[in-house]
Amino acid sequence: MAQKTGALIFDETADRYDIRFDIADYYGGLHCGECMDVFTGGKWKPTRIEYGDNEHTDTYTVQVPYEYYILNVKLTNTPLSTIAENNLTPEQLEMYRVYLQTSGNKPLIFGGGSPDTSASEDLSGVDFVNGTRPGNTAIVDLAKQQVGNVGGYPYWSWYGFNSRVEWCACFVSWCYGQMGLSEPRFAACQSQGIPWFTSHGQWGARGYENIAPGDAIFFDWDLDGSADHVGLVIGRDESRVYTVEGNSGDACKIKSYPLDYACIKGYGLMNWN
Repeated sequence: MAQKTGALIFDETADRYDIRFDIADYYGGLHCGECMDVFTGGKWKPTRIEYGDNEHTDTYTVQVPYEYYILNVKLTNTPLSTIAENNLTPEQLEMYRVYLQTSGNKPLIFGGGSPDTSASEDLSGVDFVNGTRPGNTAIVDLAKQQVGNVGGYPYWSWYGFNSRVEWCACFVSWCYGQMGLSEPRFAACQSQGIPWFTSHGQWGARGYENIAPGDAIFFDWDLDGSADHVGLVIGRDESRVYTVEGNSGDACKIKSYPLDYACIKGYGLMNWN
């Protein structure tokens, strides 16, 4: 049993001794025969309360046993989908699923991705232009092997989410992770991805020409200055940049864009040396 330290006092109102632990914290009155340890003469001494006719004016520091309890709380993370299934009516649940599928017709509000529902592109016949920066063809090959994935598993799960999130950044981070890199690792484009590259001096704005395989490419679909989507650079030719993207219409796809495409916000430039 734990012990608590206080001062032995005489409570004139109750006409008995008590122990004061703090200004408003008292033991509640001592009765004849109660035991405690008293600190006196530089030592703790076992003591027993005995009442007599002798008056005492000394104040002692005492220790008394008391019970304490430890509250253990277990928190369970419940996905929103489970909450919806357990609390919504069938009609409300159907509406909820429609909203999820369509992102309420406002997909860019919900954290990234591309609303593009067109098919993945064919790279046949593309004449890539090699820049001076070394890229990483292994990560490009890995990313291309993911083409056709729908829903983003295992990328968002690998990142640590319990259920699906907008997963374009998780996909890019997963690819970097499979190459043995602990960084960059980000689940949000504007608040995490771009700051990492800019803070490391590895950022190229739209129009940067010396991009390399494995660089990150960030997009600002609504041109509000905030990145909405990210993918990996496969390479470029004289006029277009070619990418592998997760969460492009909720799927992994190969896409391409003009090098001067207004929605390209910039590039995260990877150092593979």
